[in-house]
Amino acid sequence: MQSNDARTLLQCAVPTAVVGAAAIAVGAVLAGGKGALGAAFGAILVIALMTIDLIVLVRTANKLPQIFQMMGLALYAVQFLLMAVVLGVFRDTTLFNTRAFAFSLLAATLVWITAQTRAHMKAKIFYVQPESEDERTPAGEKKVSPAGSPS
Repeated sequence: MQSNDARTLLQCAVPTAVVGAAAIAVGAVLAGGKGALGAAFGAILVIALMTIDLIVLVRTANKLPQIFQMMGLALYAVQFLLMAVVLGVFRDTTLFNTRAFAFSLLAATLVWITAQTRAHMKAKIFYVQPESEDERTPAGEKKVSPAGSPS
Protein backbone atom coordinates (compact mmCIF):
# COMPACT_ATOMS: atom_id res chain seq x y z
CA MET A 1 0.00 0.00 0.00
CA GLN A 2 1.45 3.36 -1.03
CA SER A 3 1.67 6.23 1.42
CA ASN A 4 -1.18 8.15 -0.22
CA ASP A 5 -3.41 5.07 0.03
CA ALA A 6 -2.57 4.61 3.70
CA ARG A 7 -3.26 8.31 4.24
CA THR A 8 -6.64 7.93 2.53
CA LEU A 9 -7.48 4.96 4.75
CA LEU A 10 -6.51 6.91 7.85
CA GLN A 11 -8.46 9.99 6.75
CA CYS A 12 -11.55 7.82 6.31
CA ALA A 13 -11.28 5.49 9.29
CA VAL A 14 -10.62 8.11 11.97
CA PRO A 15 -13.72 10.29 11.36
CA THR A 16 -15.83 7.15 10.98
CA ALA A 17 -14.53 5.81 14.30
CA VAL A 18 -15.28 9.16 15.96
CA VAL A 19 -18.84 9.08 14.62
CA GLY A 20 -19.08 5.44 15.74
CA ALA A 21 -18.02 6.44 19.27
CA ALA A 22 -20.60 9.23 19.28
CA ALA A 23 -23.25 6.78 18.05
CA ILE A 24 -22.31 4.36 20.83
CA ALA A 25 -22.71 7.14 23.41
CA VAL A 26 -26.07 8.21 21.97
CA GLY A 27 -27.22 4.60 21.76
CA ALA A 28 -26.22 4.02 25.39
CA VAL A 29 -28.11 7.10 26.55
CA LEU A 30 -31.25 6.45 24.53
CA ALA A 31 -31.46 2.64 24.59
CA GLY A 32 -29.03 1.45 27.27
CA GLY A 33 -26.51 -1.32 26.77
CA LYS A 34 -28.33 -2.85 23.82
CA GLY A 35 -28.31 0.52 22.06
CA ALA A 36 -24.58 0.88 22.61
CA LEU A 37 -23.99 -2.66 21.34
CA GLY A 38 -26.12 -2.06 18.23
CA ALA A 39 -24.34 1.22 17.47
CA ALA A 40 -20.94 -0.41 17.94
CA PHE A 41 -21.87 -3.29 15.64
CA GLY A 42 -23.07 -0.87 12.95
CA ALA A 43 -19.92 1.27 13.07
CA ILE A 44 -17.59 -1.74 13.12
CA LEU A 45 -19.42 -3.29 10.16
CA VAL A 46 -19.02 -0.12 8.08
CA ILE A 47 -15.35 0.33 8.99
CA ALA A 48 -14.59 -3.32 8.19
CA LEU A 49 -16.43 -3.41 4.86
CA MET A 50 -15.12 -0.07 3.64
CA THR A 51 -11.54 -0.88 4.66
CA ILE A 52 -11.63 -4.18 2.80
CA ASP A 53 -13.08 -2.39 -0.21
CA LEU A 54 -10.34 0.24 -0.19
CA ILE A 55 -7.56 -2.34 0.15
CA VAL A 56 -8.96 -4.46 -2.69
CA LEU A 57 -9.27 -1.37 -4.91
CA VAL A 58 -5.69 -0.34 -4.19
CA ARG A 59 -4.38 -3.79 -5.04
CA THR A 60 -6.50 -3.90 -8.19
CA ALA A 61 -5.21 -0.50 -9.27
CA ASN A 62 -1.63 -1.67 -8.83
CA LYS A 63 -1.94 -5.07 -10.51
CA LEU A 64 -4.80 -4.75 -13.00
CA PRO A 65 -5.45 -1.05 -13.69
CA GLN A 66 -7.57 -1.86 -16.75
CA ILE A 67 -10.35 -3.33 -14.56
CA PHE A 68 -10.11 -0.78 -11.73
CA GLN A 69 -13.39 1.01 -12.48
CA MET A 70 -15.30 -2.23 -13.00
CA MET A 71 -13.89 -3.61 -9.74
CA GLY A 72 -14.92 -0.46 -7.89
CA LEU A 73 -18.49 -0.75 -9.10
CA ALA A 74 -18.59 -4.47 -8.31
CA LEU A 75 -17.24 -3.91 -4.80
CA TYR A 76 -19.82 -1.22 -4.06
CA ALA A 77 -22.57 -3.58 -5.23
CA VAL A 78 -21.18 -6.37 -3.04
CA GLN A 79 -20.99 -3.98 -0.07
CA PHE A 80 -24.59 -2.95 -0.60
CA LEU A 81 -25.70 -6.58 -0.81
CA LEU A 82 -23.70 -7.58 2.29
CA MET A 83 -25.21 -4.73 4.29
CA ALA A 84 -28.68 -5.68 3.06
CA VAL A 85 -28.07 -9.31 4.10
CA VAL A 86 -26.85 -8.24 7.55
CA LEU A 87 -29.89 -5.97 7.95
CA GLY A 88 -32.16 -8.82 6.92
CA VAL A 89 -30.52 -11.36 9.22
CA PHE A 90 -30.61 -9.07 12.26
CA ARG A 91 -34.02 -7.53 11.53
CA ASP A 92 -35.84 -9.18 14.44
CA THR A 93 -32.91 -9.73 16.79
CA THR A 94 -33.09 -9.04 20.51
CA LEU A 95 -29.30 -9.14 20.87
CA PHE A 96 -29.02 -5.37 20.33
CA ASN A 97 -31.18 -2.35 19.53
CA THR A 98 -31.84 -2.47 15.79
CA ARG A 99 -32.61 1.25 15.50
CA ALA A 100 -29.29 2.21 17.05
CA PHE A 101 -27.62 -0.29 14.70
CA ALA A 102 -29.35 1.15 11.63
CA PHE A 103 -28.68 4.79 12.48
CA SER A 104 -25.06 4.02 13.33
CA LEU A 105 -24.67 2.11 10.06
CA LEU A 106 -26.15 5.01 8.09
CA ALA A 107 -24.12 7.71 9.86
CA ALA A 108 -20.86 5.78 9.59
CA THR A 109 -21.43 5.07 5.89
CA LEU A 110 -22.15 8.72 5.10
CA VAL A 111 -19.11 9.89 7.06
CA TRP A 112 -16.83 7.34 5.37
CA ILE A 113 -18.03 8.32 1.88
CA THR A 114 -17.66 12.02 2.66
CA ALA A 115 -14.18 11.53 4.14
CA GLN A 116 -13.10 9.37 1.19
CA THR A 117 -14.34 11.97 -1.28
CA ARG A 118 -12.49 14.70 0.61
CA ALA A 119 -9.31 12.61 0.84
CA HIS A 120 -9.31 11.95 -2.91
CA MET A 121 -9.93 15.61 -3.68
CA LYS A 122 -7.04 16.68 -1.43
CA ALA A 123 -4.63 13.98 -2.62
CA LYS A 124 -1.92 15.13 -4.97
CA ILE A 125 -1.78 12.13 -7.28
CA PHE A 126 -0.12 12.47 -10.66
CA TYR A 127 -2.35 11.59 -13.57
CA VAL A 128 0.64 11.80 -15.89
CA GLN A 129 3.84 9.93 -15.09
CA PRO A 130 6.73 12.36 -14.67
CA GLU A 131 9.58 11.91 -17.09
CA SER A 132 12.63 10.04 -15.81
CA GLU A 133 16.20 11.20 -16.35
CA ASP A 134 16.98 8.43 -18.88
CA GLU A 135 14.29 9.75 -21.20
CA ARG A 136 16.21 12.99 -21.72
CA THR A 137 19.04 13.53 -24.17
CA PRO A 138 22.57 14.18 -22.81
CA ALA A 139 22.16 17.92 -23.37
CA GLY A 140 19.09 17.92 -21.10
CA GLU A 141 16.68 18.35 -23.97
CA LYS A 142 13.60 16.24 -24.35
CA LYS A 143 13.63 13.44 -26.87
CA VAL A 144 11.32 14.03 -29.76
CA SER A 145 9.35 11.06 -30.97
CA PRO A 146 6.90 10.84 -33.85
CA ALA A 147 3.19 11.13 -33.12
CA GLY A 148 1.59 7.80 -32.35
CA SER A 149 4.82 6.13 -31.26
CA PRO A 150 4.70 4.01 -28.09
CA SER A 151 7.37 6.05 -26.27
